[in-house]
Amino acid sequence: MKLVPKWLETGWQDLTHPISRVLIGAGVRPNHLTTFGILLILAAAVFYGSGHVRLGGCFLLLSGWTDILDGQVARGGGMATKFGAFYDSTLDRVGDGLTFIGIGSFFLLYPGDIAWRQGVVVLCMVAVMASLLVSYARARAEGLGLDGKVGIAQRAERVLGLGLPSMIFGAGQRGIILSAIVLVLTLLALITVVQRFHWVYQQTEGAKAP
Repeated sequence: MKLVPKWLETGWQDLTHPISRVLIGAGVRPNHLTTFGILLILAAAVFYGSGHVRLGGCFLLLSGWTDILDGQVARGGGMATKFGAFYDSTLDRVGDGLTFIGIGSFFLLYPGDIAWRQGVVVLCMVAVMASLLVSYARARAEGLGLDGKVGIAQRAERVLGLGLPSMIFGAGQRGIILSAIVLVLTLLALITVVQRFHWVYQQTEGAKAP
């Protein structure tokens, strides 16, 4: 089960197919799009950190759109490579870290005294760890020949769940909305890690049980 329904994900991918065909015709390489995507995330992190939270959310959503396009260009243009997959996956992890570092910087440098802002900075650290664990658990499961895509919150949910509400609502009064978003995403990521641990156990040790 995923929080982003399959019909929404499929519908959005269908909308981007004409754009990917144009990019293929223009000779754009998927690694170019991957690199452009991480630059968008870097811009998002800077905007989050400097207090321009709505712009941060906008650029984060754009990076997610680019993440879809690079896969479509790779497959549609016959340019899928092992290095491209490695490059894309690695930069996705960099992007996860940059996003929460930017948000943590926002609360660290927040003007005025907020008693709980240090707690939010620590929460952002936990969010980085949780997002990396979600990805690592999938990679390790697939390395064992298992399906690692189980869980309610994968990268699409994290990008959409952070980018859309922060673009619409901003940080909120005293940063309460942004901190609540980070808390919810962190909990969902931790739940996803537990789900993947349970799934792998069921397919390995659990499968041996009488």
